[in-house]
Amino acid sequence: MLGHKINPNKIKNVCTLLRRVNTLKHLCNNNRTINSFIKRNENVTSNIPFCRRAHNIKNKHKIDDGRLIINGFTIRTHTCGELRPKNVGERVVICGWVQYSRLSKFLLLRDAYGLTQCIVGSDDTDLSSLQLESVVQIEGMVSIRPRDTVNHEMATGEIEVTIIKLKVLNPSEKVAFNLRNYQKPKEQLRMQHRYIALRFPEMQNNLRTRSQMLHKMRRFLVENYGFIEVETPTLFCRTPGGAREFVVPTRHKGLFYSLVQSPQQFKQMLMSGGIDRYFQVARCYRDETTRPDRQPEFTQLDIELSFTTLEGVLTLIEEMLYDTFTKPLPRPPFNRITYKEALENYGSDKPNLLYDLKFINIKHLFDKKENDNFGAFLLPYPSEMGKLTTKYKEKVKDIAKKYNAKVVFNENISKEYTSDLQERIQDAIGQNRAAIISISEDTENACLCLGEIKDMIISVLKSKELLKVNDNVAPLWVIDFPLFVKGDDGLQPCHHPFTAPHPDDLHLLETEPLKVRSLAYDLVMNGNEIGGGSVRIHSPHLQVKIMKMLNIDPEKLRHFVNALSSGCPPHAGIALGIDRLMAIVCDAESIRDVIAFPKSHDGRDPLSGAPNVLSHSDRNYYHLNHIK
Repeated sequence: MLGHKINPNKIKNVCTLLRRVNTLKHLCNNNRTINSFIKRNENVTSNIPFCRRAHNIKNKHKIDDGRLIINGFTIRTHTCGELRPKNVGERVVICGWVQYSRLSKFLLLRDAYGLTQCIVGSDDTDLSSLQLESVVQIEGMVSIRPRDTVNHEMATGEIEVTIIKLKVLNPSEKVAFNLRNYQKPKEQLRMQHRYIALRFPEMQNNLRTRSQMLHKMRRFLVENYGFIEVETPTLFCRTPGGAREFVVPTRHKGLFYSLVQSPQQFKQMLMSGGIDRYFQVARCYRDETTRPDRQPEFTQLDIELSFTTLEGVLTLIEEMLYDTFTKPLPRPPFNRITYKEALENYGSDKPNLLYDLKFINIKHLFDKKENDNFGAFLLPYPSEMGKLTTKYKEKVKDIAKKYNAKVVFNENISKEYTSDLQERIQDAIGQNRAAIISISEDTENACLCLGEIKDMIISVLKSKELLKVNDNVAPLWVIDFPLFVKGDDGLQPCHHPFTAPHPDDLHLLETEPLKVRSLAYDLVMNGNEIGGGSVRIHSPHLQVKIMKMLNIDPEKLRHFVNALSSGCPPHAGIALGIDRLMAIVCDAESIRDVIAFPKSHDGRDPLSGAPNVLSHSDRNYYHLNHIK
């Protein structure tokens, strides 16, 4: 060997190999710590199933056999959820956020598609000052992990990337919270820093699932049945007889727009215009109290078609949901019940069929022949639940007062009724069961009262694990709603003023309007109203008559009446609440978990602080006077 010239590149390779061995020793020694981190943050660190196709994707700028080109037009060659043992030996470029770093020897890199473990390959790479959630670009070689360091909790757990070059694209100076499921911050903080919360894989998955499902619905309507998507205005005039609307000031003194609560008038005028098959993914606005299933702005899939019937719309929606829903649904047709049956069986117009708790009508046990509208119902439940606590009983008393109903607890049945009536009630309840009874001179009040109490009973039964829950999504149509309901100032529409009355009840329109049924329908899933629609009034004369019965001045809707008068075909439609629908699809507790930038429970935007106070100059421009 004397006099033999040594290749310096070989020496460099040997040194790199030795550093590699030392790094692996560190990893093996700390493998328990690493895997512990992965397990505590399983949802955060696991690769997102939604994008499992990504490992087939090549960095081309064209469609390859119909596959998604995720890495096209980017500086990366692969995503962090894409690399597999087949990529070993390839030189790759990946980009993402630093999820975890240890010993200045390795890091976990995260993007929207998953995680990749990266290993320091030379002394030129310094991780000591790299902050978590910094955005970096890594160029390196894919290698197989030693068998004892394979992480089966990660889709990319069989490989790692040896870092050749690391470029910090944007260092993270400060984040409000770390992305750890075991340290997950409260919702208010997550909403205030939504741009960070969106990095959680469940949020990524929810929004991508939402996009995918809307895409499938669009394709179903356009490609299968020839619907066209039409965008309608957001700024419009106020619609009388509906929900409270947001007003928008203009620079013209005393003149205001209203934000549409739905495209209802527009889609009906489209029918008059010969656009016979319309749909739109529409933004809608209602100035209402925010709830877990409601916020001031929301999204609905709006559909309208001409020359159809109630059956036509219901069949269309059943077929579309069966084709596009990501959870198993029963084969159409879906079950149907009337509004009356829903109230008398479940105490709600949106029954939750996940729980097998139905009312029993015991009106026949009471002598109330003088009042046909008298109602008496009982809710049976497992006797193991025992008595309600004082706290719950006080709530029940408040509910009874609200509906002007009498409520009898199970332990008081023997005190309230004769032995004969008590025996007949017990026969209705059944063996080994208890019950709570609701009685009112108005059947609907008795049902609604017991419906609210039932929700309370359900929470108690669930806490004691005494309630059987059906796992499957159970869609249900509710039909035969009343056309009108009684309001403080006369008749009010049960749905909206443009809903057609049931043809069999037209003779009651003037004499007994509260008995008139409508051609309206709601689609309910697991106790949530996820869609509602109706056959519309297409006769201008009938429409004007209904408006007058509702104390709506037809002149305020002259544009709409004129559209009906110009030769408007029979038509019907529906709107599906996308936010509520996606909450069911994603098993989310609130619609806020399936909306990118939601409002808080009080209708505010924690991110920007909106609604904000207008400056003095802006108030002058819009001719607004601030009243303290």
